[in-house]
Amino acid sequence: MRVRNKPWAREMLDSHPEYVIPSPEENKGKWNSVFEKDQPLHIEVGTGKGRFITEMAKANPHINYIGIELFDSVIVSALERLTEAKLPNLKLLNVNAEKLTDIFAKGEVNRVYLNFSDPWPKTRHAKRRLTYKTFLKLYEDILVEKGELHFKTDNQGLFEFSLLSFSEYGLLLKYISLDLHNSDFEGNIMTEYEEKFSQQGSRIYRCEVQYP
Repeated sequence: MRVRNKPWAREMLDSHPEYVIPSPEENKGKWNSVFEKDQPLHIEVGTGKGRFITEMAKANPHINYIGIELFDSVIVSALERLTEAKLPNLKLLNVNAEKLTDIFAKGEVNRVYLNFSDPWPKTRHAKRRLTYKTFLKLYEDILVEKGELHFKTDNQGLFEFSLLSFSEYGLLLKYISLDLHNSDFEGNIMTEYEEKFSQQGSRIYRCEVQYP
């Protein structure tokens, strides 16, 4: 993913600690106290510009959400959405997904969303894919028992790799769609990439898996 640098992004992120949580490691095991209400917590790893996570928070006020994005020039767009919407059940983290277990305690997260993650198409880069077994272990270490992972992509190769990775890890496949936008699935909230790719005629793949 090419990221257009926004030199002002860092300053804007730092100026809104009420939305972009500084030093998130300090909240490990007590994220319920960061939100107005103690309710289930869903996180999106690779939240991008924040359309999905913002619309999910609007649609589900009974759930707390955290959008996680590494690039400050990208997550600043999510912050702009959030400052406009002023949602009490949504926070943002400008951190690397590899730090998830430093930020969340075991059983603190109810669901993980992965939407249009970088496919890292070269075989030698497989370990960087967010559905690789080492990342699946990170999610397991923060999820509740029988916690779920919901995954969407337009990349057939990544989807096939991910299904195999889920199976080898022993996850339960609860839902699968090989053409989401032509399925009977209800309540789909599109990401920016999803809208772009679907308009170009790309098929959207989606699945839901559950940890034991």
